[in-house]
Amino acid sequence: MKQDTLIVTAGRDPEANHGVVNPPVYHASTILFPTVAALEASQSHRLDRDTTYYGRFGTPTTFAFQNAVAELDGGHRAIAFASGKCATLVALMAFLKSGDHLLMVDSAYAPTRALCDGLLSRFGIITTYYDPLIGTEIGELIRPETRIIFTESPGSQTFEIQDISAITDTGHAQGCTVLMDNTWATSLFFRPFDHGVDVVIQAATKYIVGHSDAMLGVITTTESAFESVQRAALDFGAPPGPDDIYLGQRGLRTLRVRLDRHMETGLTIAKWLKAQNQVARVLHPGIPDDPGHSLWLRDFQGASGLFGVVLKKATKAALAAMLDGMKLFKMGYSWGGYESLIIPTYPGKQRTATTWDPPGPALRIHAGLEDPDDLISDLKHGLARLDLASRR
Repeated sequence: MKQDTLIVTAGRDPEANHGVVNPPVYHASTILFPTVAALEASQSHRLDRDTTYYGRFGTPTTFAFQNAVAELDGGHRAIAFASGKCATLVALMAFLKSGDHLLMVDSAYAPTRALCDGLLSRFGIITTYYDPLIGTEIGELIRPETRIIFTESPGSQTFEIQDISAITDTGHAQGCTVLMDNTWATSLFFRPFDHGVDVVIQAATKYIVGHSDAMLGVITTTESAFESVQRAALDFGAPPGPDDIYLGQRGLRTLRVRLDRHMETGLTIAKWLKAQNQVARVLHPGIPDDPGHSLWLRDFQGASGLFGVVLKKATKAALAAMLDGMKLFKMGYSWGGYESLIIPTYPGKQRTATTWDPPGPALRIHAGLEDPDDLISDLKHGLARLDLASRR
């Protein structure tokens, strides 16, 4: 089946649930067994895909969501977590131990970078950050103790497109496992397993949930990588709650129609911003003159609603005048929901392998599901406030 059909059908079994369309929500910790034999037999299949054993291992609600995501991603199996950051940590720890070396993209999501510089460092795991545009030259950074290459495309805040196929080919040739944060594109707009990735991470809080009302993470793996990830997941013991899983299932069913609208509105706004006098650069791989546009055209099937903007020189007070008065674009630390968001970003403070020195302040914009004309009007008035405050 094609992806649009899988979104609607995967993970559902109405015949097993009295004809109910949506998989039911199981609130469960303890699972009862009728006999000693059944209790002991459960030990042998407690890691099975669809078998209940104890709430932390998953319930039918969990299995339905995981099966749907795995099928949509085109991977072997998926595991759900309480947040995207938890999923990232488990994916890393599944393959790393003290003394190991990790190659982390320099444009990684800030909480991922915090894990590397904090928790992983305290456990004796060494991280080297690399230029997101490195391509096959990443082979020069691989050491005998390098275990993981972590990718994220496009990059967080600065939106560089990585050559994932080149990185996976080079990494696999030297024995590395390749992980990817695919939250921006989802499996609808980028297919990591087709490009050689071993482990795919998504902060399902974002586009899968889609309504800014649940925290959720998910990892999908190849068959060879699954056992390591599953054992790490059980060690961490951080499953999502059933209600959040249900919201993830519900959001998944409308992912296509929402993501297409996010893309259309995002591109409309990005093109409008590019023509404004106050804008130095738009950071969106879907724009033809973006440095990553050709790779995006080659590898991606679309773009989400998240992108960046670099303004020309402006004071902090002028930027505040712009943002504080926005009517539709609100400030908040997330994205992927139906609402539009805008926040200032400071990528240069996090870079170590590359430099980021824009001419003026940078913004991250998430284009929601509002009417594009209304969103453009909101930005137009915001830029007018920026101009006015800059003249004072």
